[in-house]
Amino acid sequence: MKKHFSLIGKLFLILLLVFVCIQLSGFIDPLKSDKEEVIDHHYQEHMEEHYKVFSLPTPHHLTFCGQEVPLDKFGVREKLDRELLVNTYWHSNTFLSFKRSNRFFPTIERILAEENIPDDFKYLALVESGLTNAVSPAGARGYWQFMTETAKEFGLEVSHEVDERYNLELSTRAACQYLKDSFEVYGDWALVAASYNMGIGGLSKQLKRQKVNSYWDLLLNQETARYVYRILAMKEILNHSEAYGFVVRAKDLYEPHSTRKLEVDSAIGSWIDFAIDNGTTYNVLHTLNPWIKDERLLNKKRKSYDVLLPLKE
Repeated sequence: MKKHFSLIGKLFLILLLVFVCIQLSGFIDPLKSDKEEVIDHHYQEHMEEHYKVFSLPTPHHLTFCGQEVPLDKFGVREKLDRELLVNTYWHSNTFLSFKRSNRFFPTIERILAEENIPDDFKYLALVESGLTNAVSPAGARGYWQFMTETAKEFGLEVSHEVDERYNLELSTRAACQYLKDSFEVYGDWALVAASYNMGIGGLSKQLKRQKVNSYWDLLLNQETARYVYRILAMKEILNHSEAYGFVVRAKDLYEPHSTRKLEVDSAIGSWIDFAIDNGTTYNVLHTLNPWIKDERLLNKKRKSYDVLLPLKE
């Protein structure tokens, strides 16, 4: 009898606990819901007060290679506005542009000046590759994005041992030669920039077909139609960083590598051993000389190469 009562008592207690829990859940849930609503309300207020995304003003005046950009011409300002928006709010990529340009622009600027090419073309290299040794889906490579045949045409070596599209100095000089040849055809730097993207033949065909003589009047494929505007946008943002919301401290920028040159005009049995013999590592050697493709250099023609090494302290 006691055992039977004890069992009933236990069942009663279990049912009582279940009932209490059900009742409490009905009481707690509304409190929880009310609390979440209060939090959401404060969150919304805080976001509206502190989180702002601004529409960007377009510049009133802009030049490319000393030539006035016709911002009042049909469609020009809107196309520029698009590229300013895309590159301003693509924060990570644009910050990297600031950082890398501090490292690589000094070399590019020097060569452009020596070759009498307008300084604004450094932004073309930035737009082409992000100042990395990028590889495009079409097979263009290096800082200036040369295709293999074009690279060879302008004197760059492309072989299984060496790819000079990855040599900043040599590829910049090759790009300058292309730009000079294009300027001989067009006499207009905006058209020269556009031709770098779609080729002199292709651009000339469109100018003749559409019966115009200005980049700003052309109907082009999507890539080339945006190309010069992308260059202009990066020029504008990098030169007026705070106006576009970028705060970049000097210590945040990538410094140019401190290097010395060593001329090599013979075979190298092992670039790894070469690096160690010269007080560095293969990793550093390849970072400073990304044009080195193989672990050795046969150099049957005994060509002379300038190899960059870390500056000795």
